[in-house]
Amino acid sequence: MENNIISKLSTPLLIILILVILSIMVLTPVLNMIILGIILSLGVNPIAKRLNNKIKHKSISNILGMLLIIIPIILLLGYIVYVMIGLSTSIISSQGNFSSFNVNSIASGIVNYLPPQYHSMSGTIAIKIYTGVNSLTKIVFNYIISLVKDLPNISIQLLVLIFTTFYFARDGDKVWDYVFAFIPDDRVEFFNHMFAQIKDVLKSIFYGHVLTSVIIGLMGFVGYTLLGYPFSGFLGIMTGICQLIPVIGPWPIYTILAIMYLFKGNYVRLVLVVLFGCILSLSDMYIRPAISGKYADIHPLILLLGFVSGPLIMGIVGFILGPLILGVAFAVIKTYKEEKDNLTKNKVNNEIIN
Repeated sequence: MENNIISKLSTPLLIILILVILSIMVLTPVLNMIILGIILSLGVNPIAKRLNNKIKHKSISNILGMLLIIIPIILLLGYIVYVMIGLSTSIISSQGNFSSFNVNSIASGIVNYLPPQYHSMSGTIAIKIYTGVNSLTKIVFNYIISLVKDLPNISIQLLVLIFTTFYFARDGDKVWDYVFAFIPDDRVEFFNHMFAQIKDVLKSIFYGHVLTSVIIGLMGFVGYTLLGYPFSGFLGIMTGICQLIPVIGPWPIYTILAIMYLFKGNYVRLVLVVLFGCILSLSDMYIRPAISGKYADIHPLILLLGFVSGPLIMGIVGFILGPLILGVAFAVIKTYKEEKDNLTKNKVNNEIIN
């Protein structure tokens, strides 16, 4: 009996399992970045393969593939920061100088847009603004301090993300050889089907949400340009970013603009903005299912829960990992169900034949 237990405890699979568990424990601090890097590598890999047809060095084509994805993101963030600084500067300059830029003047400016019966509320509005700005300043200041303190950790996380993305884009195909080495021969077909389902889920999440956000953002840019907004590019980008989160969608941008025109009494512009916002929302209801349905039939509630709960557990990265984990879990369960249904169907057919 003891010899039997010892022989089981010394089997290679058990040793490998223990080592894998220990490895995951070691990687826990950067596990989110590793998973995110693997996801990004799925986007880099197709680009790198196309470049590899012209560039024979695989590493160079993967680096260029990463740059083609990272550079637009950096430019996008840079543009957002540039516009926000420009807006802040114009607001301050409109007040004359920093000394005249006070809470009372802002409150008076807001009251001018309100109906006459609210003009006596400038003092109350000033207090509300002062309290809000004070609280916001503390939050921003504390956040900056925490970022500075956590800068070494953030640098390590970014390095792990970059290297994981690069090496999985270049050598990710080799991982499957190690995975299938542990799969019994009679279960290879099941796992092949499961991995195909997971791949479809990843495509559905990427194209169904990211691509939809890009399309809605471009539609927002065109629409806001036609409506004559000076920062139509910025508004289009913010619309696309809001669209990326199913809980929010594009409505915050056009709702803020509509409220602004309501206070100004410009009802024609108000109606135009609301109509345009309805077009964006209705377009989302058509575009997202049309794109996602081509790859995987995932219930919207699964992705919605992933987008909501992911950030609560894993921070900003959770916006990607949340729906991904739930989507992969759905793909695995769906594969198991389909295999079980096929076995039942084959069993019934054999009984009918016999």
